[in-house]
Amino acid sequence: MNCLGCRLATGLDPAYIVYEDDVVCCFLDIDPFHEGHTLILPKNHVVELEELDKKTLMAVMDVAKMLASVLKQIYKVDGISICQNGGSCNDLNHFHLHVIPRFDGDGFSWEESLRRQNADKRLDEVQSTIRAFILKST
Repeated sequence: MNCLGCRLATGLDPAYIVYEDDVVCCFLDIDPFHEGHTLILPKNHVVELEELDKKTLMAVMDVAKMLASVLKQIYKVDGISICQNGGSCNDLNHFHLHVIPRFDGDGFSWEESLRRQNADKRLDEVQSTIRAFILKST
């Protein structure tokens, strides 16, 4: 099994597992933003969000909801960030969802893109393009 995500999610490689069931495995990020920073991985090999079947998608989201509640209670956080990186930004080459405890002033931020493309000036055009594509696809 060449996929690190598969090996971690199925217990072939060691991980700090906090929850698992027949569909997903949840373990602590080894380079956490804060204590409790957890990754949710499907046990089946899936790379991109749009590859998730409905059962797996619902399992991931149900566990994210449960983990958010648990982390809020344990760490008395100010918030939770949920993040998924796809494509070339997916350093694990296996779908994973981050559940990150957050605290006011913690320095974790959504930064402005270094490639300004004036997208804020084309919101009407982008809205029309996306809506038309969705209508055509369904």
